[in-house]
Amino acid sequence: MSDRQTETDVILIGAGIMSATLGTLLKELVPDWKITVFEKLSSSGEESSNELNNAGTGHAALCELNYTTEKPDGSIDISKAITVNEHFQVSMQFWSYLVNSNLIRNPQDFIMPLPHMSLVQGEQDVAFLKKRVETMSNNPLFQGMEFSDDPKKLMEWIPLIMKDRRSNEPIAATKMDSGTDVNFGALTRILFDHLKKKNVDIHYKHSVDDIKRTSDGAWELKTRNLDSGKVERHTAKFVFIGGGGGSLPLLQKSGIPESKHIGGFPISGLFMVCNNPEVVAQHHAKVYGKAKVGAPPMSVPHLDTRFIENKKSLLFGPFAGFSPKFLKTGSMFDLLGSVKPNNVLTMLAAGAKNLSLTKYLVQQVMLSKEKRMEELREFIPNAKSEDWDLLVAGQRVQVIKDTAAGGKGTLQFGTEVVTAADGSIAALLGASPGASTAVSVMLEIIEKCFPEHLKAWEPKIKEMVPSYGMSLVENPELIHKIHTSTARTLGLNSALKSVM
Repeated sequence: MSDRQTETDVILIGAGIMSATLGTLLKELVPDWKITVFEKLSSSGEESSNELNNAGTGHAALCELNYTTEKPDGSIDISKAITVNEHFQVSMQFWSYLVNSNLIRNPQDFIMPLPHMSLVQGEQDVAFLKKRVETMSNNPLFQGMEFSDDPKKLMEWIPLIMKDRRSNEPIAATKMDSGTDVNFGALTRILFDHLKKKNVDIHYKHSVDDIKRTSDGAWELKTRNLDSGKVERHTAKFVFIGGGGGSLPLLQKSGIPESKHIGGFPISGLFMVCNNPEVVAQHHAKVYGKAKVGAPPMSVPHLDTRFIENKKSLLFGPFAGFSPKFLKTGSMFDLLGSVKPNNVLTMLAAGAKNLSLTKYLVQQVMLSKEKRMEELREFIPNAKSEDWDLLVAGQRVQVIKDTAAGGKGTLQFGTEVVTAADGSIAALLGASPGASTAVSVMLEIIEKCFPEHLKAWEPKIKEMVPSYGMSLVENPELIHKIHTSTARTLGLNSALKSVM
């Protein structure tokens, strides 16, 4: 088992949507750079990016109530919703560029139009939703949002949810027709097929066992072929760690100061999938409710129409759970192995602070199918157990770090980028809104890690993302222009007619 050594410009670890996006951006900016990818599994898009391991919501903050919070004075803070929406608009522009450049042949292979809705019950939540829609409708990013608390109107919008509903509690919903369902697994595979044609070396069934700095400042990776056991060494000037839950252990191996005092908290998920085509046909939207008290934001209950392998599906969830694995295909020792002398206090502080969350996750794991059906019946009153099957979704590793606002061991819900001071290595940690913001996040990495090239690259970046460097919320005309052109290029208008 002799060590083979190779040199490359860029190494991407993990064949998910993040590496696919960064690799595609870099190949457009510098076609002659040599890029190598290592993936532990046998194909791309199999872990967090897989269509059955995430919600497929093009996260544009149109329906997710956890992106808008009520302030003590009763007003609604929509700043996070604005950021998430702007990031999604960046992704839409880049995908449109790929379609216009014939790098993606048929956008309906990965994106479909689908109304995004929020649904609440009870006087207090209905009042909140009303205030939320008033605040958001005044913003050019969210114009066109409809509100109704009229059961007749709601019956038109969501017949499956309203049928046989016996509760006399007030109920209300908002609806945005410009929402989408995105199959990130399919998009990942399309982009990796493209990268393969562009002479990117993609090594499946290869694990990265170690990562260390060489004397000349490059990074050396020790990789192992999982079939033959053969060990190889690969060096690169820049490394991106995009291995989902597997990113944290690799970041720790790099030894960079920025990797210290960071921990990870794994959260698993389950969906319920409808196996009855008659029921599936009665629902056409992504409908998000409110998270239960004590539940993590990623476990907001939602009933989703999905388009998977050109077939309409219906999923409900996610039910959160706890497993010490960092990846669906990971090891039961992942969590224990991530505890290091430099982060043990951070991890212990997080454990003490989040006892109620841990208890909630363990309770969720213990739920019987019938208990899960009871939660589903809050959405679909007449749901029948035999129409629904359980599906294990992906693992997410939430970042734990010390923050000025939250103190020691603060659990972060969101997507985090960790970059070395010299920009030679970057890692992506965290979860939702993840995939939807991939293009913005990868452009951020390009800015931090390749500052010396930015001036030369900027014209090309602006060709791929016309709004690059501009705030959309301050340019209502630009928003209209982008909405119109991306909907046309991605075929969302014509697809809307065909799915109605």
